[in-house]
Amino acid sequence: MHSYYPSAWVATIISVFLLSPYLSGCNVFSQTKTEGKPESPGAKGKDTKPAVEVAIAKTGLLQEPLEYTGKTEPVKEVSLRAQIEGRLLKLNVDIGDAVKQGQILAQLDDTLLVTAVIEEKAKLAALESEVAQAKAQVGNAEAKAEQARLELAQAKVDAGRMESLWKGGAVSKQQAELAKTAAATAQQNLAATIKQISTEEERVVAAQKRVNAQKAVIARNQERQSYTLLASPINGVVLARVTQPGNLISPGSEVLKLGDFSSVKVLVEVSELEISKLQIGQSATVRLDAFANNSFPGQIARISPAANSQALKVPIEITIPNSNSRIGSGLLARVSFTSPTPPQVLIPETALAAGGEEGNKGGGEKGSNSQSKSGTVFVVTGKGSEAKVTARLVQLGERNNNKVEIRSGLQPGEKFVARTSGALKDGDSVRLSIISD
Repeated sequence: MHSYYPSAWVATIISVFLLSPYLSGCNVFSQTKTEGKPESPGAKGKDTKPAVEVAIAKTGLLQEPLEYTGKTEPVKEVSLRAQIEGRLLKLNVDIGDAVKQGQILAQLDDTLLVTAVIEEKAKLAALESEVAQAKAQVGNAEAKAEQARLELAQAKVDAGRMESLWKGGAVSKQQAELAKTAAATAQQNLAATIKQISTEEERVVAAQKRVNAQKAVIARNQERQSYTLLASPINGVVLARVTQPGNLISPGSEVLKLGDFSSVKVLVEVSELEISKLQIGQSATVRLDAFANNSFPGQIARISPAANSQALKVPIEITIPNSNSRIGSGLLARVSFTSPTPPQVLIPETALAAGGEEGNKGGGEKGSNSQSKSGTVFVVTGKGSEAKVTARLVQLGERNNNKVEIRSGLQPGEKFVARTSGALKDGDSVRLSIISD
């Protein structure tokens, strides 16, 4: 017989020796970790305190606000159009140039209009001459009328004298009748001259009307001449040059596109299910990819009364102040709307279970109401081995995403039991889990 162990026995002994540390370490995993440390080797028996996961009460929203995408546009976009026909002589601005209201941006050829104004002014001078002549005729007629009045007065005196002489037998009856006839003739002459005055005055009025009409023609042509200078109707920026100098422009043709960037707008489409939560004037937060580290305050300026018939989404217009013209057009924008309700203290529904509250079975559903208006939460006081729990009655709000609102009874910053390894009651000492806040 040999004096050494068989090889099989040697292998078995070596395996047991190598595995012995791991086998003895199984007691470590069986121990409950408290304060992040295993129990000391000298501890007697097993610690029966319930192990709890502690969280800190914080405020928040049950659901993060949805984000919608759109593109920035100038708050106002204007097309500068020609009002008359003419050849475009020059454009004084280019794309991207800032312009002021009233600034001359383009000019059309006004040669024909200038000539037309000169011709119409010549016609006006001729018509004004006619008015002067008509007024002179009125003057002549008035002079004749005055002469006729004098002649009539003398004729009446002569007729009266001859009537007296005839009655006295100094003159014949025929002579007296001739004097009466002369007076009647003088009366007729005066009436004719007065009628002539009226006729000449009517001629003056007609000539003056022709003068006024001609002045209106000149004013219209001068106005058309002013249309050859195209002025900016707004303060803004040139977005596009639609045509070039040398082209023939017809009335209504677009020459330039201008944009007002004193503020910018973003158009987004919101689901009809969410529209009831929005209103004009409500605040919004806008993030632009072009300014990754910045967000901009916005406001709902317009809510369309009609939804998209296919997508069932409602167009919403958000305006963003842009006093420094930093934000341009066509930038990708991400819009989220500020919730009208303030943030509330939120806790996981498991914290209600720890307090003996089963909670709402449908708690994961959006906006579901709690079955109970109140519940119990265990608040943690003390540290380390002195940690204890106190039962606290809280008022519950809405639930969503396995969280519940606490409307009263728990303040931000307080520590509470989120989960527990066993049943708890008021005043129990507990062990804090290593994953506690």
